[in-house]
This record gives sequence, C-alpha cells and structure tokens, in this order.
Amino acid sequence: MHEHSEQLISPYGGTLVNLIVPEEEGNKLKKIAAELPTLTLSDRALCDLEMLATGAFSPLTGFMGKADYESVLKTMRLANQVLFPMPITLPVDTPYAPGEKLSLRDNFGNLLAIMTVDEVYTWEPEAYLMAIFGTNDKAHPLYNEVMSWGPYNIAGKLEVLALPDRKDFAPLRLTPAETRKQLQQLGKRNVVAFQTRNPLHRAHEELTKRAAKKINGTLLLHPAVGMTKPGDVDHITRVRCYKVLIENHYEEYETLLALMPLAMRMAGPREALWHALIRRNYGASHFIVGRDHAGAGKKSDGKLFYDPYEAQRLAKQYESELGINILTFNEMVYLPNEDRYVEAHEVPPGAKSTAISGTQVRDDYLAVGRLLPPWFSRPEVASILAAAYSPILHRGFCVWFTGLSGAGKSTIAQGLESALQEQGRRVTLLDGDLVRQHLSKGLGFSKEDRDTNVLRVGFVASQVAYHGGAAICALISPYEQTREAVRKFFEQGKFIEVYVSTPLDVCKQRDPKGHYLKASKGLMPGFTGLDDAYEPPSKPDLTIDTAATAIDDSITIILDELKKRSLLA
Repeated sequence: MHEHSEQLISPYGGTLVNLIVPEEEGNKLKKIAAELPTLTLSDRALCDLEMLATGAFSPLTGFMGKADYESVLKTMRLANQVLFPMPITLPVDTPYAPGEKLSLRDNFGNLLAIMTVDEVYTWEPEAYLMAIFGTNDKAHPLYNEVMSWGPYNIAGKLEVLALPDRKDFAPLRLTPAETRKQLQQLGKRNVVAFQTRNPLHRAHEELTKRAAKKINGTLLLHPAVGMTKPGDVDHITRVRCYKVLIENHYEEYETLLALMPLAMRMAGPREALWHALIRRNYGASHFIVGRDHAGAGKKSDGKLFYDPYEAQRLAKQYESELGINILTFNEMVYLPNEDRYVEAHEVPPGAKSTAISGTQVRDDYLAVGRLLPPWFSRPEVASILAAAYSPILHRGFCVWFTGLSGAGKSTIAQGLESALQEQGRRVTLLDGDLVRQHLSKGLGFSKEDRDTNVLRVGFVASQVAYHGGAAICALISPYEQTREAVRKFFEQGKFIEVYVSTPLDVCKQRDPKGHYLKASKGLMPGFTGLDDAYEPPSKPDLTIDTAATAIDDSITIILDELKKRSLLA
C-alpha cells in the first residue's frame, strides 16, 4: 500500500490513503494482469474503488473483510472501533480462493486494479438491509439491487493502476488531495461542504450562502455524481446547473465546485455520518446536514423511511468523533410578500409562505415541460432543466415478463403494448418467438444458448429504455441468475420483472403452440417445465397468475406500478 504524505487533522490521526501505484510499478503489473482472471466491476463497485483509491474513504485501505463488515453492521464501527458507518464491500458470484489474484476491470475491459484475495465470506442480504436501511421494505430504492448482489464478499490487497476513465467535467473531478490543495489556495481556514444529488434551487442557494457566512469560510459545493436515487436528474444536467449558478450567483473566490464519484446508499441517518466523514477527508471543517438528508422516500405504507430530522440528530451526536462540525438547517420556505427565503421556524406570525416539493418539481413542472417559477429556481437553471429533463412521456423503462410457456406472458405483453401506445408511448415488443427468428437465429436450447438469448434481448431492451422508449420483453428466461444479470443493464427503478406464475397444469391444458404435447412425445427434448427446470424469481417486482387474474386486470396492475415509479402519467 502506498500512502499520501499529507496529514489529516482528524481523529483517525493517519494519512490520506492512496492506493494508486507509481507508473513504473504499474507498467509491470499490467503485464501480470493480462494473465489473471477478470472481475468486471459494477457501476457501484467502480465508484467505491475510486473513492478507496484516492483516500476519500480513509482510513479504509480496501473492501471490507468479514470482521469489519459485521462490526459496521452492528456498531457503525470498524473492528478496531474507528467510526465508519457504511459497509464498503465487493460482492461476487464466485467463491474465489484466498491468495488468488484478480484483474479488476470496467465494462469496456479497461484494467483498473489488481486484487490479491485474502478473504472470502458469505453475507446475508436481509441482515444488510435491516442494519443499513433499518428496513427490508421492497420500496427502498436499493432493495432490488442489494438482493441481486452475489452471495460472497471478497477482500484483499488492492493495487490500483488507473482510476475509471470519466471524461465529463474532467477539471472538476478533484481527488481529496487536489480538493484540499485548491481549498487552501482560496485562503480561508473554515470550509463548509454541501452534499447534493439534486439541482440547486433558490432555497439551496440561500442555505449554502447562510452557512458560509455563518462560519466566515469557503463553500465546498460537492455533488455526488456516482449512483444516486432512481429518478434523480442525471449528473450531467445537474453539474450544468451548478456551473451556471457558480458563474452568476456565487462569489468565485469564496466557492469551490468539485465533483465526487460517490455511489449513494440512500441510508438516511447512517449516510449523513458517512458523508460527514468523507468531507473531512476532502478538507472540510464543517458539513451541512439538511432536512431528510439522504432520504429514501416513502415506504410501502406511504410513510417516510426516516424522520426528516433524524439524520441531523445522529450527526450532531457523533460530531466530535467525526472530526467535523455539523451545521443543521430546517426546511427553507419562500415569503412572497417579502421576496426572500427563511427557515420554516423563522416565518413571521401571519406571514404568507410557500414552497414546492420535490414531487411537484418532478411531476407538475419538469414532467410536463413547464418552467419552474423564478422565485423557486434561477431562470438559467430552470431553462437547463426544461431542456434536458425528460417528461414522463419520454422516460424509458423495461417490463420483463418471465414464466412458463403458456403462462400468458405474450398475451399480457401485447395488451400492455396497446395500452401504452394509447397513452402516446413508443413501444418495442421483444417476444420470445419473434426474437428467435431474428436477433437470436441460430441459437439452440442449451443453457449457454438460452442465457445468450436472454442477455441479447436484455441488452437491446436496455438501449431502447436508455433512449426513452418502452421495452416489453416476453421470454421464458428460465434462469434467475441470468435475469438478474439483465436487470443490471438498466438504471435503478426502470426494470420491472413480472413473474407470470400460472401453474404448470394450467399451462399444459392451454398449450397454445402444442409444445407440451410435442415435448411429452419426446419431440422437444429439454423443454422448460418438463425436462429442464424453471427457476421462479425469488424477488419479482410483480407476480401475476393468469389462472386467477383477468388479462385486463393484469395490465392495470402493471400500469399502476409504472405510475408509482413515475414512468407513466
């Protein structure tokens, strides 16, 4: 391990971790890596690797082993009792052997690091969910992702050869050491960091300016540009908004805009502690914890996952140990008669106040192409959002039907296609039989060929969704691991797996294509449900039994789910 020499003024007392090997050593390791097994990192793992490599997660020097992982879940502390509230792990499907070396690469095959595996251990998703999120409610934004992670975590020495190649806004992508250097050059002892995963509106502007003035310091505007909450405005659009605000409405010599490749967990109070610790590593002396910090939205019963001020209370409780001062603010509201913003508790008696919720911003303005009012958002920001934000009509997604032959997948899919078209959506229907004639012509029915077929369809559907279309896929897709691999092609929340759970006996009776009859006579060997196993989804987004639910009702269930996810008006 190589460490940066700059000392941190923090309770950790160590140095800013740097896992990036020198260039000469890196060139030697590249030759070794060419002969090693490859582990392709997920988007989340890429973010975590970059934060580890540059010291943003100091004092961590790698993905957590079992002792640290279990200690963090139970106590928010590493095994050595140092406060670190978030588990940073590398889940995999394969139980690699201790001592094995792996080349860690991105989706394009670019080599990023070599890991020497020291430890392999199993973990329990339900225990993770309850410890980190305080719930196993399926409505949590990370529920499906967590349930799709591999059953093993691996840990070991990391030798980082390169950081992920992120070309957008390169001058703003500052490492902790680079951020600290630029803050020092601005000349103020105090620095207040502001965490954001959304565009900044007038209320945020007022809040951040108040904070900087309060401590007579520099504002570090520090947005997370890794993975955030599904449905958030994309980071390209957000950074464009930040830039135009910095250029026109903040004092340049008092503000630093720097991007942080953090993959958020939407873990509320725990995440607030984590964010504060990270900002200490980036050089901040103060950190703003706002209302509902890193909130996950609403549970299945309609209640919030976290009390709006719970994160503030927890962060203040650990303030001294975090090594950073916590600044808290209440909800900011606008006084139209006075043309100014105040905290909710500062509203004068009898004064009229107003606000626009995040849901209203998304659904009442951006989703329908309305400009946000100038009292709420600077005109420059409102214009960027109006031009870049996709109205609901253009939000891409995939509905993936899986189930036995004859279960009713194609029938529901065709009905859903018509229902979406009636609402003005552009729909691509990828039905199993049609796909076999074109996209997957020549493939057989071995497990390998079936997996290839499903992955091909999943990739095509992901491109349809990425470009704003609605993809409907109706395939038996018998193997759960392959379906979960397809899920990872999509942005969170934009893949809806529908398990058409119609019983086998009903499917045999229907037998619309005569396949069960042929299979029973030995004319179709390896037929799913008879000679070959079908693996039902363990955690589908929706389950529909067409033996018990009418087709029209099935379609309504799916449309309601799309509306719930703000993918349909």
